[in-house]
Amino acid sequence: MKVKVVLHPESEGGFSVAIPALPGCVSCGDTMEEALANVREAAEGMIEVMNDQNPFDAEDRSPRDQVMEIDL
Repeated sequence: MKVKVVLHPESEGGFSVAIPALPGCVSCGDTMEEALANVREAAEGMIEVMNDQNPFDAEDRSPRDQVMEIDL
């Protein structure tokens, strides 16, 4: 899966990076490569947690709704 990132050079050195498709998924690093590796690790952890949680309560679903997993 590919996602777009926003890489921002910091005035004091290093880079901050965010993934807009995953609000709150941000990281930083001393080099561009380190920042990208760090945000990749953060995204993987965030997606793992999201997959372990059920974002829909049973009362919010219609009997016709289906919950399934798909490959991206």
